Amino acid sequence: QVQLVESGGGLVQAGRSLRLSCAASESIFSINAMGWYRQYPGKGRELVAGISSSGSTFYPDSVKGRFTISRDNAKNMLYLQIDSLKPEDTAMYYCGTVARARGNYWGQGTQVTVYWGQGTQVTVSS
Repeated sequence: QVQLVESGGGLVQAGRSLRLSCAASESIFSINAMGWYRQYPGKGRELVAGISSSGSTFYPDSVKGRFTISRDNAKNMLYLQIDSLKPEDTAMYYCGTVARARGNYWGQGTQVTVYWGQGTQVTVSS
């Protein structure tokens, strides 16, 4: 039975970091390239990070430098570190297989919501 279970999403202030985790079935994890996808409301899923079974990584230009994907083959775990979070990172994030010949699998997703802080008043007087 194929299982992909994401966790780690939540409400996060802009500028902070977040790490998403995905527990995968050994049957699909050990032999497949894996990835993290995100989906905005009303849009399709887009791949934001991919990693081969040997550890080679891929990122689209839009997230390079802020997203880091990793995998622990011994634990069948996939991770996504997101740094310097922006409000536009607000989306549902899914872990899944990448380029699987018979079609990809995805988990149920984990929601990430990024908000601006309350701000701080700056007053300059002469």
